[in-house]
Amino acid sequence: MNDDAKIEPYTGPAGGWGSVKSVESILTREGRLITGNALLLKQNKPDGYACVSCAWAKPAEPHPFEYCENGAKATAWELTTKRVTPEFFAEHTLSELRTWSDHDLEEAGRLTHPMRYDRKTDTYVPVAWDEAFREIGQVLNGFDPREVVLYASGRASLETSYMWALFARLYGTNNLPDSSNMCHESTSVALPESIGVPVGTVILDDFEKTDCILFFGQNVGTNSPRMLHPLQEASKRGVPIITFNPLKERGLERFTNPQAPTEMLTGSETLISSQYHQLKIGGDVAAIMGLAKILIEADDRAQAAGRSPVLDHDFIAEHTDGFEAFAEAARQAQWPEIERRSGLSHATLEAAASIYARASAAMGIYGMGLTQHKAGVENVQMLANLLLLRGNIGKPGAGICPVRGHSNVQGQRTVGISEKPELVPLDKLKEQYGFEPPRWKGMMTVEACEGIIKNEVKAFVALGGNFVRAAPETAALEEAWTSLRLSVQISTKLNRNHLIPGEITYILPCLGRIEIDEQASGPQAVAVEDSTACIHGSKGVAKPASPDLLSEPRIVAELAKATLQPNPNVPWDEWVADYSRIRDAIEETYPDDFRGFNDRMWQPGGFHRPIAARERQWKTRTGKANFIVPKSLEADLGIAENDPNVFKLMTVRSNDQFNTTVYGYHDRFRGVKGTRMVLFMNRNDIARLKLEEGDLVMLTTAVDDGIKRQVSGLRVTPYAIPEGCCASYYPECNPLIPVWHHADESKVPAAKSIPIRISPTSQTQPEIAE
Repeated sequence: MNDDAKIEPYTGPAGGWGSVKSVESILTREGRLITGNALLLKQNKPDGYACVSCAWAKPAEPHPFEYCENGAKATAWELTTKRVTPEFFAEHTLSELRTWSDHDLEEAGRLTHPMRYDRKTDTYVPVAWDEAFREIGQVLNGFDPREVVLYASGRASLETSYMWALFARLYGTNNLPDSSNMCHESTSVALPESIGVPVGTVILDDFEKTDCILFFGQNVGTNSPRMLHPLQEASKRGVPIITFNPLKERGLERFTNPQAPTEMLTGSETLISSQYHQLKIGGDVAAIMGLAKILIEADDRAQAAGRSPVLDHDFIAEHTDGFEAFAEAARQAQWPEIERRSGLSHATLEAAASIYARASAAMGIYGMGLTQHKAGVENVQMLANLLLLRGNIGKPGAGICPVRGHSNVQGQRTVGISEKPELVPLDKLKEQYGFEPPRWKGMMTVEACEGIIKNEVKAFVALGGNFVRAAPETAALEEAWTSLRLSVQISTKLNRNHLIPGEITYILPCLGRIEIDEQASGPQAVAVEDSTACIHGSKGVAKPASPDLLSEPRIVAELAKATLQPNPNVPWDEWVADYSRIRDAIEETYPDDFRGFNDRMWQPGGFHRPIAARERQWKTRTGKANFIVPKSLEADLGIAENDPNVFKLMTVRSNDQFNTTVYGYHDRFRGVKGTRMVLFMNRNDIARLKLEEGDLVMLTTAVDDGIKRQVSGLRVTPYAIPEGCCASYYPECNPLIPVWHHADESKVPAAKSIPIRISPTSQTQPEIAE
């Protein structure tokens, strides 16, 4: 913990001058104060580059400054003037670097040269690109493809992702875990069963037409701040925004728009949430069932009295299946259990339900607060149930809106990065490229972790990311990683994963999306898909960090050529020379989604993939949208319910980070400055445990599987969170998550509800422990 750490309440709004100061601070720190501000004018613009941070939608008519605080930080982080050169690695052993924090590793700067780990000196040494590709290809050819994992973070473009997935299948593996396995895989499993599509149905225009927004488990001010613009506009129109979230989050309370001069000069703020309900961690199923119960029983009374119905019976009859079973489950649900499990009163839920019942078009927005639970799939399906009751799928201003994380994490799935062969047009790939794709189910993230820990995985090749920090079961995963025969990381910056070497270990540094990508036919562009299934073009505008960097498509192509037998049907070199040819190939494989790809990618606002549920076409087993009855009203069965000393811990991100990337040690909205070793607790729990604010504590996972999982040195901090619940930062608390503690069906790590015990300790813990 930083000796200068300070924690005190923050009274300002989201946005405002605090946001402006934060952006200018990081631009200055990275040596980009002047050039960085100029380049930011191109961010999320039709003729510029797509933000490398979150996946929120880009409007057809962008604001003059179409970026948020965290998007600007991501840009400054990538465009830093600092460099990690071969000389840097010669001066620092991996043993030393493992004592550095996540922040300090990335703050060292951009990687500049391909590097190979030298075990004798415990350092990375430079290697020629051709030599690296040749050895990696030779080593890969010595494995059974089932023993090899090709991981993808959400950063890579559609073009790179398509090539990556094709490379994997030509090699003979479906082991294609990606970062969505750790966040919105619950969405990808839940929504196809409910409404027949794996993505949301809301588009940006719906915000202008909605008259009610239900918001569950997503911290907009930190994770997708540009969404505050349509939320602010909706609030100003009088649209009720009803929020359900365990923590009070400033972005969901009030906002001052940094792009509005009058607001900035006068300090005026917009109230975002008209109702803010702090439900218990894991209380979402119960809360939504309570809302549904109120609506269904109100409709029963209305029908009996001959009044106008509360539910949309025409929609239910024509477009849904399973209503009667769900309605009966809602009627049978008992209020004492609903209130106990949700932490919300009948009256509170009545207040929310009454607003929703009067809305003609409502949308449900959610994030990982729903998906990262044992019942993460059921959480999402319950929200879909609630929307179906009043026909709020497939009409303007209505729909379900999962807020995705990394900038192309949804798009990667669209173009084939999936461990599930049934989700990929394998017959089309067979016809297109003249090979037999593997048909067996591959590993997703949790299964890859299990395979590594059991020494069943022999090689791990990563297209971006910081896997060992993002994944659960940190200690066992890091220990087992050293037994990998091959570890390859395609990266822009140094991170923890580079410091845990396998027998043969490479860092392959790549261009960032913001940088000019010059190939044989000239400067190239790429495309990404946002959270609303909209495709956008992106052109780099900055000089590359090093002349020795290769683009991601080039690296994938060279790996494929070094590993695979020549295939005249796969023109790797032609694709690298001209990325438009990759897009032509994508269009051929996915003609319905990418019709006219090259012609349409630059239209303002992008082009939308067709989403059947938006048109009330239901590609489900019943041919209709399905009401699905939850198994229980508890989202985290198995956590000791009657032990007052077992708490539910949710991991959260700070205002100064994006995923595992930590830009600094401040979390302005929560009043934290100078540290990340914080445990947010209810004041009553602090008193009950005879603790005091500022005490240092140890967290121990409260499970009995023979493995001790602990994180120590966390500072007790009072916060607005329900009793029995607490919160701390990701990824510092990932060591507490057992690999088997995940959502049923989707296997998303249940990072939003970790059973823990709290004990006092006098020992501090560094920002990252070895």
